Amino acid sequence: MADRTPPLAVEELHALVASGEIDTVVLAFPDMQGRLQGKRFAARFFLDEVLDHGTEGCNYLLAVDAEMNTVDGYAMSSWDRGYGDFAMRPDPATLRRVPWNEGTAMLFADLAWEDGSPVVAAPRQILRRQLERLADLGLTAQVGTELEFIVFKDTYEQAWDAHYRGLTPANQYNIDYSVLGTGRIEPLLRRIRNEMGAAGLTVESAKGECNPGQHEIVFRYDEALVTCDQHAVYKTGAKEIAAQEGVSLTFMAKYNEREGNSCHIHLSLADADGENAMADGPGMSQLMRHFLAGQLAALRDFSLLYAPHINSYKRFQPGSFAPTAVAWGHDNRTCALRVVGHGRSLRFENRLPGGDVNPHLAVAGLVAAGLHGIEHKLELPDACTGNAYEAAYEHVPTTLREAAELWENSPVAQAAFGDEVVAHYRNMARVELDAFDAAVTDWELRRSFERM
Repeated sequence: MADRTPPLAVEELHALVASGEIDTVVLAFPDMQGRLQGKRFAARFFLDEVLDHGTEGCNYLLAVDAEMNTVDGYAMSSWDRGYGDFAMRPDPATLRRVPWNEGTAMLFADLAWEDGSPVVAAPRQILRRQLERLADLGLTAQVGTELEFIVFKDTYEQAWDAHYRGLTPANQYNIDYSVLGTGRIEPLLRRIRNEMGAAGLTVESAKGECNPGQHEIVFRYDEALVTCDQHAVYKTGAKEIAAQEGVSLTFMAKYNEREGNSCHIHLSLADADGENAMADGPGMSQLMRHFLAGQLAALRDFSLLYAPHINSYKRFQPGSFAPTAVAWGHDNRTCALRVVGHGRSLRFENRLPGGDVNPHLAVAGLVAAGLHGIEHKLELPDACTGNAYEAAYEHVPTTLREAAELWENSPVAQAAFGDEVVAHYRNMARVELDAFDAAVTDWELRRSFERM
């Protein structure tokens, strides 16, 4: 991967710490759910001790459920293994300021075992491995993520106390592309945009969406790992800024029966000269055709990476702008894969992921699927030119259980990611399914308490 200037250089951090402007450094990594886990360090101690030598974190952080409960089934971490540590090694290329937290900088860590070997099931390492495979072909992936969220006037604490029901959305009706609608909460949107910009992200725009209170802020595409790291920074930061403003927002894939929160992911390939390897004049190169065919071939098997939770699959409804068909088309939003742009901007968009996606895992899936298409010279079928919801295409998985079984039994997943990664994320799905199967939902109570 090409060298790049970090948002904040280590030399600058030394000066800011010496002047007292920075007093705290956050070292974090994305967990299985894409959340940032780590430590806050006194800045001087970080520079003197942690920057060069790293720190440790309990290895259960990649072996717990979404509520941080210890669970069984993980080879890397368990009571039998004593829940030891893994090393957190700072990545200086990710150093940045955190404008929404006074006197704070942050950077990402890569995880390693005591012998120095990488933690292969860590999301950032999974993505790195696929990008290395791509680099062996002289290619780099350029990625952009489009992440939607719903804003509520309630604080996070009020939302918790209300069991997340009966909340007041920031807008009362569909404000898709409405300037008036975004103006209603512009102070919040402006803070997020400006402070993400000050953290090193390049902001493009903000717009309203369909569900009451739903909005989207878009950032410029970048190299795949950079984009995924920035996605995690943005998702955490947006929640922290919302909390400071006395409101809450959710990225969950399907908050209610209306439109869900999507996270469409755009990807193109650059060659050694920085040119778009997907373009051949005004159309698609043969490389892109193989790469896109690989997406179709692996889409069902890799759905666990794109839709990792039970709630994720509630989005996939006909006529909802969330895909149900394993199909591709030119600028066709009814398809799972949408080809857009031309020349330098030619790319494809995967429309499966929701706002709950782990970007590192999803982009690793996109790259691995494309490499499968290239290696096997898969032929791209004809584009869908009509309504893919009503056409006779294979269906994307409709439940987490179906997606997990496809993932577990996928030769493509085994070849691309290896046994350890496949087993690790199959267990993640099992844990969530077991928890859900044991829960009594409010839907069951309403239907059964009196009438059954």
